Amino acid sequence: MERREAAGAERDGGMGPGAGPGPGPDGAAGLAGPVQPGAPAVPGAPAGLDELVVFLSRLTGLLLRTSGEGAHLVERAVADSARAYGGSATLLLVPEAAAVAVTSADGRTRTVTVHGVPEVFRLDQVAALKPLLAKVRGGRIGLAEADRRLAAIVAAPAPYPWWLKFLGIVLFSLGFSPLMQPTWYEIGATAVLGALAAGLAVAADRVPVLERILPLVVSVAVSVVTIEVFADDPARGGPVLLMLPALFYFVPGDYLSAATAELSAGLITTGAIRLVYSVFLLVQLYLGVLLGVVVTGTDTRALFDVAADADLPRWALFLAWIVFTAGTVLAFAIPVRFFVPLLVLVYVTVGVQSAFTKLVGETGGTFVAAVVLAAAATLIARRPGRPPRLILLLPGFFTLTVGSLGMRGLTTLAGGYVIEGFQDLMKLVTIVTALAVGLVVGGALVEGGGLRRTAPRDVTESL
Repeated sequence: MERREAAGAERDGGMGPGAGPGPGPDGAAGLAGPVQPGAPAVPGAPAGLDELVVFLSRLTGLLLRTSGEGAHLVERAVADSARAYGGSATLLLVPEAAAVAVTSADGRTRTVTVHGVPEVFRLDQVAALKPLLAKVRGGRIGLAEADRRLAAIVAAPAPYPWWLKFLGIVLFSLGFSPLMQPTWYEIGATAVLGALAAGLAVAADRVPVLERILPLVVSVAVSVVTIEVFADDPARGGPVLLMLPALFYFVPGDYLSAATAELSAGLITTGAIRLVYSVFLLVQLYLGVLLGVVVTGTDTRALFDVAADADLPRWALFLAWIVFTAGTVLAFAIPVRFFVPLLVLVYVTVGVQSAFTKLVGETGGTFVAAVVLAAAATLIARRPGRPPRLILLLPGFFTLTVGSLGMRGLTTLAGGYVIEGFQDLMKLVTIVTALAVGLVVGGALVEGGGLRRTAPRDVTESL
């Protein structure tokens, strides 16, 4: 949720103590600024240390900030880029920072630290980065030009105006709402609550203080309005189910699954830190719901999640995924040209999950759907000009509703429904694991190796 760029330090193996450039760009310290015109313009030409450090630090910062689905590809992307310009690079990673040791062709070494809080809200940058890294790796672009284009990607404004992001979050919530309760009342309530949440999210882009506590503020506001306006009749469903679609944009289900995947790959520090951060975000949402109960003077026993009788026709359920995918494109700044392949993957994921859930249960259905989604996304992303794998995975991933289980479990527990709450939390653990392992297996089936080797031979295919 919070965007920030921080400073670090450098060590130059060929310079004395205290020597070296001053503060630099894009979340790294000790950098001289943009690559100078004297940097190699010929593709494949060896680069000087200063120019290489600036480029790789900028690249690392962007990769960290767009690594909401996991940081395991960051090191390979940076190392491959360094190699393309005659150098080498190694990274020590945690989810929000990296120590980058850069060695140039002449043997000099410098270490910089780069910070960037992971998120998935600017996927237009991921889309723009893929072709650039392909050119870098293929030796088709000089370092100065590559850094200029990278700086343009980093500095680019959001591709959609605020009102389209607002609309995207509302559509994202509306498309998800039938999954909670397939009723017209749920859709109507979500339209209002989603607009409230979207308004706060858009405002947070302009008010940094609000951005830092956005999950808490949104959940309090949604909780209060739900209890006071929409949760007046138990026959229309429990308040928890009415709240969840509007909060879904803020639920860290992607972080939870990425953390599980990193832990399964042996990336213990990265996975553990991301898991703690995910739980923290989830608890913020939960606390906000409880504060809403306190503000309204409602008994916590009102936090039940019994669903109302369904009254949506099948065609509405089918069209909901189109609304959901359109909302995902706008809310997460995905280029519009990717809408059709994303929609296809959403329907494939939903279809596979539904079919296999009937055969082997919810956990098995989620696992198989994740395998199919990851394999299909990896295959499609291999083609030049196709969406990056991260973008292809995201909408289909959201359909598997990992994070909402955690919210349901916590709020149901707070309402005094202990058995139901623990059932939801246990389901969260199993579904998160099944989803994360399924994504790993799907990539492994296509690439022919474990997670450490699931990145394609050209790492740009998976970005």
